[in-house]
Amino acid sequence: MKLKRYQSSDLIDANRKSQFHIPWLTTLPKHWEIVRSKTLFAARTERARPDDEQLSATQAYGVIPQKEFERRVGRKVVQITQHLDKRAHVEKDDFVISMRSFQGGLERAWATGCIRSSYVVLKPSASVHVGYFAYLFKSHDYIKALQATSNFIRDGQDLNINNFSLVDLPVVPYQEQVSIAKFLDFVSHKVDRLVRAKQKQISLLNEQKQAIIHRAVTRGLDPDVKMKDSGAHWLTGIPEHWDLRKIKQIVSIKGGMTPSKSEPEYWIGDIPWVSPKDMKTDYITDSIDHVSESAVKHTGISLIPSQAILMVVRGMILLRKVPVALTLNPVTINQDMKALIPHKCIFPDFLRLLLHGIQDKVLELVEESGHGTRCLRSEMWENMQIPIPPFYEQKSIVEKVNQETHLIDSMLIVSLKEIDCLKEYRTRLIADVVTGKLDVRDVDVLFTDFSTDLVSELGDEFLVDEVDLELVSHDIA
Repeated sequence: MKLKRYQSSDLIDANRKSQFHIPWLTTLPKHWEIVRSKTLFAARTERARPDDEQLSATQAYGVIPQKEFERRVGRKVVQITQHLDKRAHVEKDDFVISMRSFQGGLERAWATGCIRSSYVVLKPSASVHVGYFAYLFKSHDYIKALQATSNFIRDGQDLNINNFSLVDLPVVPYQEQVSIAKFLDFVSHKVDRLVRAKQKQISLLNEQKQAIIHRAVTRGLDPDVKMKDSGAHWLTGIPEHWDLRKIKQIVSIKGGMTPSKSEPEYWIGDIPWVSPKDMKTDYITDSIDHVSESAVKHTGISLIPSQAILMVVRGMILLRKVPVALTLNPVTINQDMKALIPHKCIFPDFLRLLLHGIQDKVLELVEESGHGTRCLRSEMWENMQIPIPPFYEQKSIVEKVNQETHLIDSMLIVSLKEIDCLKEYRTRLIADVVTGKLDVRDVDVLFTDFSTDLVSELGDEFLVDEVDLELVSHDIA
């Protein structure tokens, strides 16, 4: 069974249904209506009850207990111990307008409890099926409409009930809301299942790549080379002609900073300002944010030369890995980073490869800071002893590893692209269904096999590798 669009004869101009405060729906099925949002949701004004547990509003998980959030992210959050009675009471299946709702929509409450008083808690009416509105409030079109209700000067500016009230909502027959939610739950489950399979494949590929790198940077390329005791507690032996040096003995180390945000001229420039969010690649040529020559001249920020190794030394990413990258252009860095400028005896790309290859040992040095985040103390990693081959051999190791990992890198790129395609597909499908562009009333998700349609939708190059492709496609009939 294929999904179909509503026929033009079954649609009506949305503006004929209602005069929008914020125009965001173009057409609607004739049997849908549009009403003011306050008709469907009322602000819950009840204060926290004595037995309410503290909740966290998150973009990724919705509104969940703080303990559950800590378990999922692997870190502690600040617990509120005073004025708990001032917090807002939340019932399961309420919706919450949080400080990030202008970025990612409204959050569904999965538990009863209390939340910060600055957030808006919305109580659904009897005609609301929370499953349907959970998808609607996260859809791209709805979020864009929310953003149009205010001029956001900075990320984190709070939305309020007035913003919510300016975006009118579709009224969908209750049973159709149930069908839409059931269908989208099915789609999301199948997409998540396929994404997890792809992520597992990526993990296995990364393990294979890591093993290749680790062996090359700790034992070299000659399988018959004579070995000697390394002298390092974490490494049993190294080739006899290699040296063992502390990191601080082979590099110059520079830190970073954030120029004042109150000086706009510091942020109008083209010099890359690298932060952990940019450290998703092996080589850095640019960054999301940039600073100016004025910032370099008038603040304490250092200009890092090309061919330096950048390393993240603070942040929650250190729970999983220590990102390292080689600069190909001069850059600046923020305070969560360190720059390692290699001495002449070190081939820069070898040092990047070495730090990547001994990642598990560097991770053992990660500690928890006073604020609950993770950090690498300078006195720990700077004094770490690492194996250093002769310069000519460093270059040979880099060339050989690049040859051996080229195919793995290509497969990783394909797998990541496939994940992006799946997520984009789901986002587009959800938007089309919740706004009445696609009709799912007659779709029985329990007995529908959409495998062939999905492959057609995503393209012949989409490889599934032993994954059950029992997934919904919305080919247009």
